[in-house]
Amino acid sequence: MAEVRAEIAANVWQVIAEEGQTVAEGDELVILESMKMEIPVIVVIPGVVRELHVEPGQQVQEGDLIALIDEN
Repeated sequence: MAEVRAEIAANVWQVIAEEGQTVAEGDELVILESMKMEIPVIVVIPGVVRELHVEPGQQVQEGDLIALIDEN
């Protein structure tokens, strides 16, 4: 399982992926918002989204777990 973690402290603005969804390298999982800027969280390892640990409106800190991806 690959862990996707927040790179900055931000608010979760939008959750794009769903649990069970197959994602490819470059797909967006969620969009974070910090200081009026949208920051997409991009998939770097293709696979299946097994768990999402965030929801819109939630605050995340640097290093917080966003999702688990089961690698193909």
